[in-house]
Amino acid sequence: MKLYKYKNGKCNISGDKIRLLREKAKLSQEQLAAKLQLRGLNVSQKAISRIETGDRVVPDFELLYFSSVLDVPVTALLGDD
Repeated sequence: MKLYKYKNGKCNISGDKIRLLREKAKLSQEQLAAKLQLRGLNVSQKAISRIETGDRVVPDFELLYFSSVLDVPVTALLGDD
């Protein structure tokens, strides 16, 4: 399967938003990973790091977990605002 890069060579458009929302919530990457795991998404701190830097693809179903844990609509993870 070919992975297409978005802007600036990134594999996702949500990583920057996830980082900003995580920092706004005063969560470390490890704490965010733990909260996601409690909701049923098995991700590590390293995976969170790779998502935030754009090195990892974020499947649509994972966005549902992130939006739930970060208490924002899914669309907030996709916008440039």
